[in-house]
Amino acid sequence: MGINYLRVFNGFKRMGNMTGTRALELKRNRIVVKVGTSTLTHPTGKLDLRQMEKLVRELANLANQGKEIILVSSGSVGAGMGRLGFGKRPRNLREKQAIAAVGQGILLHMYEKIFAEYGLIVAQILLTRDDFADRRRYLNISHTFSQLLEYGVLPIVNENDTTAVDELKFGDNDRLAALVAGAIDADLLVLLTDIKGLYDAHPKLHPDAKMISLIEEITPQVEALAGGAGSDLGTGGMNTKIQAAKICTNYGVPMVIADGTEKEVLHQILDGKQVGTLFLPREEKLCGRKKWLAYGSPPVGKIKIDEGAANALVKEGKSLLPIGIINITGSFEAGATVSVVDSREVEIARGIANYNAIELDKIKGKKTKEIESILGHKDYDEAIQRDNLVLWENGRVGRS
Repeated sequence: MGINYLRVFNGFKRMGNMTGTRALELKRNRIVVKVGTSTLTHPTGKLDLRQMEKLVRELANLANQGKEIILVSSGSVGAGMGRLGFGKRPRNLREKQAIAAVGQGILLHMYEKIFAEYGLIVAQILLTRDDFADRRRYLNISHTFSQLLEYGVLPIVNENDTTAVDELKFGDNDRLAALVAGAIDADLLVLLTDIKGLYDAHPKLHPDAKMISLIEEITPQVEALAGGAGSDLGTGGMNTKIQAAKICTNYGVPMVIADGTEKEVLHQILDGKQVGTLFLPREEKLCGRKKWLAYGSPPVGKIKIDEGAANALVKEGKSLLPIGIINITGSFEAGATVSVVDSREVEIARGIANYNAIELDKIKGKKTKEIESILGHKDYDEAIQRDNLVLWENGRVGRS
């Protein structure tokens, strides 16, 4: 498969910087496309078949060019609402889960029918946050996607809405798409929504708001630009997309937010047109276990450390030793992901604990040579080994 170049920088204005020219290299042409509920459904809640056909046609054409496509699609709740005749999105969680169960089959059936007209086979993959939290399941997700793509199958991914409470409560399909992009080493993530991109003010409230074409780094100022939830049918908003961009760019994957109703929007993006908002990937990207550790596995406990240990982690690139531990919070086993905070309770790292919470509490503040006499065994010198640790800075992965 040849190398394709995504020329998306020409003439773009950099925030607080100068214009420049640069090219992104797509080595595998592996693209994740996420489409939101508001793009796939009418205001009535029923599926917009014309929009679905338009999207499928464009994705099929990209697949025919040799690109590997993964579609992350919302819309199961909207599809269920249409079938059941509901005019408004229910607020009761039990009702949402039941409606999603009805709608998921309808959604996949429509995709399968339309993709088949273009000679493409699709596969359904329903995921939950727990699937990414477990390391073995996370790796299995990656292997499954790779095998499907090798078969020439187009995976269609959705959150398992009937069981994933967080998705229905917070609208996590944007984050799901970013996690999928990281798990399969994608070259690009495109979030298709009902807005052209990220604006410097809310475009519905401020008619003179200007769209930002390029984001080089996701700063607190950029995050402040994100509003609340979106339409009545969707559960997300610009905030979830910014959070997805934080994950994606740390993985080293560029991300674009664009209007899903725009004609041939994906082809325009890949042709280097100035469409939507592009988030640049970090040059120092996460790989392997650290990729999973940073975003795949939520912390289940907390380790508070002193200033000396904090300096050793952040400035010297050292492992965390028991002597630097002040306090342990939570109940966790060895091998669990934990948050490491400094004396001010500011998170500075995340890592995999070598000992369980009870053991760490016993050896906190002690020298390495004392571990065996206290616990009766010593499996490791370190509380967290450096290779199993990622630095955390201002709510996002730091530079290590």
